[in-house]
Amino acid sequence: MNIYVINGPNINLLGTREPEIYGKDTLNSITKTCNDKASKAGHSLHFMQSNYEGEIVEWIQDAIIQKVDVIIINAAAYTHTSIAIHDALKSYSGYKVELHISNPHLRESFRHVSFISSTVDAVVAGLGADGYGHVVDLLSELPIKVN
Repeated sequence: MNIYVINGPNINLLGTREPEIYGKDTLNSITKTCNDKASKAGHSLHFMQSNYEGEIVEWIQDAIIQKVDVIIINAAAYTHTSIAIHDALKSYSGYKVELHISNPHLRESFRHVSFISSTVDAVVAGLGADGYGHVVDLLSELPIKVN
């Protein structure tokens, strides 16, 4: 299975940004965990992060071209603002998981609306940084059509 893990703005600050909300795990430690889990399961995983909306859209489009099987996306703040990411995800026919480290519904009201949720197969929120690894582990259990 070929997996893209796409992360949006400020995820590069994990470990130092609001650790009471996002925990102390860094993006590097999350990347390592996901890569280790994917490798053990025989999956190919490409982990990426950008603070730029257009780059995220291009990665989703690349997933279409490369026939990537799964996108795990933590669009961060773009979850609540980006029609461009919404539209790109609608164009992608593989399995899609929206992931949030915190539970947006327990936070400010503007975080309660996701422009992405209506385009994905599953939403994972509130499991902390461990959510990434749990999703990678679960992918082998799901009936996902592999390209």
